[in-house]
Amino acid sequence: MALCKCSKLSTADGLVLGAVQIMIGIFHVLMWYFLLILYMGQIRGFFGTYEPVTYKAGCSLWGVIFIIAGVSIIRVARRPTPGVITFALIMNISCIITSVIASVLTTVELSTFNSVSYRNYGQAKLGREVSRILLLSYPLEISVALTHAIFSCMALTHHHEASLTAVPEELESTF
Repeated sequence: MALCKCSKLSTADGLVLGAVQIMIGIFHVLMWYFLLILYMGQIRGFFGTYEPVTYKAGCSLWGVIFIIAGVSIIRVARRPTPGVITFALIMNISCIITSVIASVLTTVELSTFNSVSYRNYGQAKLGREVSRILLLSYPLEISVALTHAIFSCMALTHHHEASLTAVPEELESTF
């Protein structure tokens, strides 16, 4: 079965996808640190403090998974072996799952808003704006991870087909 030219990701494309994924991951980790500082500075008031579910779950800290996946994509772009391709595929699938879960949690957070004390209102409003920005970056992460996952599946299929066709040729040369 002949594969078309579009079934292989070039080295430059792989490096760009990996770099984008690493930048998204670093952005998410830095936003988690910003939210940590923001929410730790709240004053306990009559209505309580604002601690959204995404902050408690550490959704932005899940950016470490994006960073690891980006590094694995760069490694695949430089030296594509079946083991490295499989690891990158697993990491990209975990990135997709993580992004979907984080998107759902962020949507739930933004759709519900309990009143907070007057002193903490500004911090809660700023935290919600950060959550909106992070919500916009999840589809980008899903698209990058899905793109590389599709091409990883194609590459693994190509390696598998190449190994199946190589065995009969070796057997023919020995007879």
